[in-house]
Amino acid sequence: MLRERLVVAILLLPLALWVIADGGWLFGLLVASILGLAALEYGRLSMSSGFRPSLPLLVGGVVILAITRFLFGFEHAPLTLVILTLGSMAWHLLDYERGAPRSGTDFAITTAGVLYLGWIGGFLISLRSLPGGEWWLLLALPSVWLADSAAYFVGRRVGRHRLAPRLSPKKTWEGYLSGVVFGALAGAAFAWIWGVGAGPASGLAPWRGFLMGAVIAALAPLGDLGISMIKREHGVKDTGSLLPGHGGALDRIDSWLWAAVLGFYLVVGLST
Repeated sequence: MLRERLVVAILLLPLALWVIADGGWLFGLLVASILGLAALEYGRLSMSSGFRPSLPLLVGGVVILAITRFLFGFEHAPLTLVILTLGSMAWHLLDYERGAPRSGTDFAITTAGVLYLGWIGGFLISLRSLPGGEWWLLLALPSVWLADSAAYFVGRRVGRHRLAPRLSPKKTWEGYLSGVVFGALAGAAFAWIWGVGAGPASGLAPWRGFLMGAVIAALAPLGDLGISMIKREHGVKDTGSLLPGHGGALDRIDSWLWAAVLGFYLVVGLST
């Protein structure tokens, strides 16, 4: 599995870097597509346990939120969220009349998926849209990737104290703490490297990278554990089989979602 992960990562990394650097329509559509696939996997997980979320509203709502974030930023976000939430309620009222037994829970599943994957996932676009956003995005995501790798290898070798036995039995406190340290150091290193190319006006500085890497490495694992919670409830190992060794789209972006939103507000906060 590790070999498959490395091969897929090496093959996709140049494409990912090119798309992030471009930041145009291709980037927006790619993010919207990945989030839409994650929403489809999330909906199907719930359906496997007998629930009836609205897949059209769930997937369509996530994609719409991502596209509107790309086109308009936060300008039309309140109206979009109102329409999607009320539309979800109307859908599940009708579904209940058609015989659905748990439409109240179905409504919660649909709405939660749209908000979590569409609204929070949209911060991948918002972070890229900031001044110098390509550099900040290429600092936030690699920091969490390298922190995850450090946590995996250190936890596997020396981990003794389990972090969350019910959610993810293989994760350990030793691995988690090593991930935080490595994420902070990686953030500082990337900020220094990217700062050379972006120039001093970008605001990239090692101390900012260190802070961002530390915060993301400390909190982004909650995104991983959150999706693990959902998978445990539905009795599955992966949310899908999109990429060999990586599972589904939702498996891949679980910690990216937290990294993007944390990175966005850290950049905005440090810039004021």
